[in-house]
Amino acid sequence: MKYDSILDAIGDTPLVRIEPTVHGLRHIDLYAKLEMLNPFGSVKDRPAWNMVREDLPAAIERGDAIVELSSGNTAKALAVIAAMHGLPFKSVTNRMRVPEIKDLLLLLGAQIEELPGQTECLDPTDTEDPLTRMYRMLTEEGNGYLHTDQYFNPRNLDAHRVGTATEIIKDLDGRAPDVFIACVGTAGSSSGVAGVLREHDPAVSVVGLVAAKSDFIPGIRNIDEVNEVGLFDPENYDTLDAVSAAEAIDGMLTLNRRCGILGGPTAGAAYFGALRHLSALDATLTERRTAVFIVCDRVESYMSYLRKRRPDLFKQPPRPNSVDTLTDAEIAAAVQVDVPEAREWIERERPLVVDLRGGFAYTALHIENSINMVDELFDDLLRGGLPFGSARPVLLVCPVGEKSVRYAALLTRMGHRDARSLRGGIVAWRDAGAPLVRD
Repeated sequence: MKYDSILDAIGDTPLVRIEPTVHGLRHIDLYAKLEMLNPFGSVKDRPAWNMVREDLPAAIERGDAIVELSSGNTAKALAVIAAMHGLPFKSVTNRMRVPEIKDLLLLLGAQIEELPGQTECLDPTDTEDPLTRMYRMLTEEGNGYLHTDQYFNPRNLDAHRVGTATEIIKDLDGRAPDVFIACVGTAGSSSGVAGVLREHDPAVSVVGLVAAKSDFIPGIRNIDEVNEVGLFDPENYDTLDAVSAAEAIDGMLTLNRRCGILGGPTAGAAYFGALRHLSALDATLTERRTAVFIVCDRVESYMSYLRKRRPDLFKQPPRPNSVDTLTDAEIAAAVQVDVPEAREWIERERPLVVDLRGGFAYTALHIENSINMVDELFDDLLRGGLPFGSARPVLLVCPVGEKSVRYAALLTRMGHRDARSLRGGIVAWRDAGAPLVRD
């Protein structure tokens, strides 16, 4: 197969049957749509090119920079496309959480601007957080930017309607699958594909997979975050299920080792969530059905993510002091305090208040006399043991209280006598009218 440009190689990815001996389903044929085999390595290659291609000639003539609010595969694909056409690319994100992706973006010449979102950077006098202000600037005409706007751009959906969905139907001999399973990030692939499949066959069942609360799976949002995405519409899904990071890694290992499909954690989440849903369905069937899930990207970009969560996979001893090893019972037993109780406790006991948000957010507004220790750095610090005396009271604070309660549980396990989490986090503190200071 010969192409004039690498961009012509985007799409037409294989649909591969998963062996029944692997998944164990008796009445369902399960297929993986290998979007990882797009030239830049992910499902985001399609929308990245579709969102930029029509505006590219004018952008080249003006010398515009391509800009996207992305910290992952969309940024990677756009960075390649921008570099190919001699244009700068800027990735704007609230946190670049996968080091390998950040390194690749820098290698490609991208600029990275990390800004906090509203849940991290709270200012009662400012109705717009930094990301919102950046978004407004990017959408203004004549500003020197080509903003692809993946969260609201209908071309994101169109890339999957015209490409991904029609390819699935074609490869299934003109039929839509009975069940379609997809992880939900920007919601472009899941919504775009689901719409076409249902137009072809209204009986198609669509399962959307989100990350469990307080868990991080690259490329997937949790149920709270997904409602912030402009392309997300809950009506597109018959079911929304949550998958944990541990389950995603288990699913990924099955794909990698037993199927020879080198998909990453998102692919693992899709496979694990698909199998959990389909196993229940399989038990009720007497006729054959077909199901399809998407393998979003490749595993090679996530070695640091996997090493942190599963050191045993790399012949390393487990980290004894890690939030990833906490049980649900330990987290449930952690002490949480509401804002009035926290304020009284701070006044009476003078605990050490540790703010786990990013530095920009902390500088903007924080609890007086608190110290800033970004959650990833705090996690690394705990590898060596308690970073402060076990007898000194500690109040942990994060945006909404989900991360801080896990760290309170971990400190308790490590022998700290009085570690507490602010229930509802800095959001609850602000909403209660409690004072915040600015540096």
